[in-house]
Amino acid sequence: CGSTDHLSAFYSGPCVERLQGGERKTRACPRTCKSDAECGSKRQCLCDGECGLSCVAPGRTCPWPLHSNENLVFRLVSATPSFSALLEVHCKPGLTLPDGLDVTVRRCQGDRQWSGDEPICAGGFTSPGHTPPPTCPLPEEVINTFSIHGDASVGTSIRYSCLSGSGGINTLTTIKPLCLVELFCQPPKEVQQGYVVAVQKTEYEVAFDIHYLCKKNYRLDGPQKITCLSNGSWSASPPHCRARCVIPAERSRVVIGGVKRWPFDVTDAMVPHGENVTFYCKHPKKQCSFTADQACFDGKLQTPECYLEPTWLQYKLFPHRLVSEIETCAPGDVE
Repeated sequence: CGSTDHLSAFYSGPCVERLQGGERKTRACPRTCKSDAECGSKRQCLCDGECGLSCVAPGRTCPWPLHSNENLVFRLVSATPSFSALLEVHCKPGLTLPDGLDVTVRRCQGDRQWSGDEPICAGGFTSPGHTPPPTCPLPEEVINTFSIHGDASVGTSIRYSCLSGSGGINTLTTIKPLCLVELFCQPPKEVQQGYVVAVQKTEYEVAFDIHYLCKKNYRLDGPQKITCLSNGSWSASPPHCRARCVIPAERSRVVIGGVKRWPFDVTDAMVPHGENVTFYCKHPKKQCSFTADQACFDGKLQTPECYLEPTWLQYKLFPHRLVSEIETCAPGDVE
């Protein structure tokens, strides 16, 4: 993960107020702004370091690769050298920066230049007869797992950061540091009759969200959003898109959503997945009716065993005698 203490400085905190006057002699700031509407169609109002909120063309890139330097090693942290990309600059072994560290981070600015000046790495020298201060031995697992910043002289502190593929930074004390391998989530399965609302990738970073939508006339059954977790798995299984059901009755009223209706008065004579439909059944011995519920599940809706569809003659000649229109049975009449 490189020098995460430096990287965090570029990702956290509010955008600084724009400096006024001639404080910046090495760069020209793009036009100041407060919203994208002030920047035209090809630019966005983005935070541009010391320039504050500025109209920036985010697709423009900074120089890459950089010219070789015998004392420096350059590593592009971001996928491309476009606006806001981060570049790690390392001193070669045995050399350090003036602040004692061996790495610094530069950022691609709106003027297409990397932030700051190219660092100067220098080596330490010991004058004749001068004894260097005693140092503390570092645990082998620390040396092999972490990038060390500073020296381990008695009375000083060192800082460590995880090597590539790990995370975390701290000051070395009596507690040994721990680097965790950074995991990614694999692309989730496609959803039939649905859409995945996310950028297509071969792997997804931790905390990345994927949203789902269903096609017309289908209902989402499951989570609308899943998130990539730190263990490399998704927060839930992908949902399903369930089909509507045809109401299996034509000549008897049913109850849908608490309303008693004829099926042909319902749009397409269909109900969505998960909807309950109440059917009317005739008492086997008395001239009264009772109800039974059935739920639509992914295009399938069965009538209750007690339900009997009226004949065409019953529907036309004796509509008032239909089972859905006769008196309701008393509670004691139905077991």
